[in-house]
Amino acid sequence: MSVKITLDGKEISAREGDNIIDTAANNGVYIPSLCYVKGKPCLGTCRTCSVKVNGKVMAACTIPVSEGMEIDVNGTEITDMRKALVELLFVEGNHNCPSCEKSGRCELQATGYEVDMMVSRFPYRFPVRTVDHASKTVWLERDRCIFCQRCVEFVRDKETGQKIFSIKGRGTESRIEIDAALADKMPAEQVREASDLCPVGCIVDKTQGFDAPIGKRKFEIKTIRERVLEGSTDEG
Repeated sequence: MSVKITLDGKEISAREGDNIIDTAANNGVYIPSLCYVKGKPCLGTCRTCSVKVNGKVMAACTIPVSEGMEIDVNGTEITDMRKALVELLFVEGNHNCPSCEKSGRCELQATGYEVDMMVSRFPYRFPVRTVDHASKTVWLERDRCIFCQRCVEFVRDKETGQKIFSIKGRGTESRIEIDAALADKMPAEQVREASDLCPVGCIVDKTQGFDAPIGKRKFEIKTIRERVLEGSTDEG
């Protein structure tokens, strides 16, 4: 069923039940997100896709469109709010982009460019988190985790359906964990899928490393904005 909504002051037709982030992309409007994966259940954890819906701030990935809805994506206030959220993600971890295996393929890095972030307005925390290299196939670089929970929800043991990744602790004590025994059972293609699913360089395939040369990395070929608007999620 088609409904009429207003998107940044322009009336458009949308399919009732589609979420705002997909509806916006279908109409040429980019909304950044670091936890949402098109075609998978929404998580609503990063809040980077925050927009104003009828004057209230909401996560665009979690809200289905409905008749008469008024959505503000690119207003000054909400744009700065999204930028602040991205800045917070940078300061809450340790993100040294030039030395990271995910540089050029990192969604946080690419989103930082899209929101025009130069330096964070917030003080850096420089947390100390130990790496986990117990798995034979996965290097877990905890400093880079942004707690999007993609890996927790979408990476599971193929035989039992058990979660391979989990979040332990609360608040500043939170950290990503891996079940090394289950991780060691993952076939090579699932390890690569988990690495690609991670929006940052937290889950590193031990066989991958710096395998894409500068100039040919994912977001150097097409920006994250271009990929979202095209509905593309592949590496090429």
